[in-house]
Amino acid sequence: MSKQGEQIGNFVFVGCMFIGGGIGFAVDNLFAGGAIGMGVGFLARAFILSRYRSND
Repeated sequence: MSKQGEQIGNFVFVGCMFIGGGIGFAVDNLFAGGAIGMGVGFLARAFILSRYRSND
C-alpha cells in the first residue's frame, strides 16, 4: 500500500465528513449529515486505497 494513497484517502474521508456535516447543519440535522458524510467518506477512502494498492 502506498503512503500517498493512504494520505489522499484520509484527506478525502475528512473532506466528506465536513461536507456531510455542513449539509446536515444546513438542514438542521447535524447528526444525520455527519453520519452520511462518514459513510460516503469510508466508501470513497476504500475506493482510493484499492486504486493505490501495490501489486506484490
